[in-house]
Amino acid sequence: MKGNGANMLKCGTKAGIFYLSMGHFAADFYNNFLPVLLPLIMVKLDMSLTMCGVLVMVLAFMASTIQPFVGYVVDRHDCGSWLVWAVPLCGLFICLAGYAPNQPVLFLLCALMGLMVAIIHPLGIALLDKVGTAKYLGRYMSFYIVSGNVGFAIVPVVVTAFIEYFSLELLPLLAIPGFLLGAAYYFSGIYCLPSANAKKSRLARENGQDRGQNISFREIVSNRAVVMLNAAQALRCWTHVAVSTFLPLVLLSHGYSSMMAGSLLAVFLLGSAAGGISGGELGDRFGHKRLIVTYLAVSALPILFFFEYPDAGIWTMLALFLGGACSHGTQPSSIVWTGRLMPKYIGVASGMMMGLCFGLGSVGAAITAALGDYVGLETAMLLSVLPMAVAAIITALTPYPKVEG
Repeated sequence: MKGNGANMLKCGTKAGIFYLSMGHFAADFYNNFLPVLLPLIMVKLDMSLTMCGVLVMVLAFMASTIQPFVGYVVDRHDCGSWLVWAVPLCGLFICLAGYAPNQPVLFLLCALMGLMVAIIHPLGIALLDKVGTAKYLGRYMSFYIVSGNVGFAIVPVVVTAFIEYFSLELLPLLAIPGFLLGAAYYFSGIYCLPSANAKKSRLARENGQDRGQNISFREIVSNRAVVMLNAAQALRCWTHVAVSTFLPLVLLSHGYSSMMAGSLLAVFLLGSAAGGISGGELGDRFGHKRLIVTYLAVSALPILFFFEYPDAGIWTMLALFLGGACSHGTQPSSIVWTGRLMPKYIGVASGMMMGLCFGLGSVGAAITAALGDYVGLETAMLLSVLPMAVAAIITALTPYPKVEG
């Protein structure tokens, strides 16, 4: 695994892992700018809550829903060079959002940024096993995933502070780290690395076995358990995306400062990161299906508490942290479960749970936003907890493979 890939690197293995992990950090960092920018942009461009919801849906569709398809391309072709330009453009597009003169340009910038995010995620994972050794791949993967979670979580504080101390017009300065990472990929030699399964695909073609490498989408769609689990996780993401996107607007309506609203959103996202880290190990110990059902059932309680008592001080922060941890803690177990349901398509399975479900969940978040125009955003957010309960029921009815481990 390490041989040819390591020989292409001009930096050490640890540096290569660090650069790839920072790419994931950057992708998730830039991907979470929109919730912080929305209160400013919606006033500037006179956007309704419905249009804000559609914008979130478009971004999430590009950044998440198409990930399984991008991953398929990455698995079959040498795409390492894409990182050199995908990471810088990811930051540039979203940092220019404040300059958008109208809604169509804003939608275009967000869609292009989402496409860059969709490229970075599967490509970064595909290159990890070319940089390191198989013995420590699990450790590298954990560092990679946690880097993205942290990048996503710190955005509300960092971006809000930047805009308050400087201005929205200077936001493009935050795109500079992305360009530095692009340079690091070039000078380190990472861009020369082939995608994870490219050699396998070429060898299969040479042996006349390429048909066996093709993905049968009919086989995936006809798998009832896979469809049910995707539906459940999409409903779970509905609640998570709605809360993480519109929480600042709710807090601002309660008189919170933009800095405090950003800080509380960071608490929710840090809870999500903590849940993502612990959820996999707890799933291994107690059973993945049991963990998901339990977390989905429990997660509604702290989220409901927050929207009923948004001014409860430390209890508000605790509720947000626990709500994020329980709602996002199901992701590792869902990836393991889907992988066991379709072991021939591990890449597509992870793309579904890490990308497709969030894209589908964004459609629900758009519905929540549209509903907010009629019944008020806070009431709509309360109703957005219901999909979590439905997700728990669907998960409980989804068959789990008999063979564990």
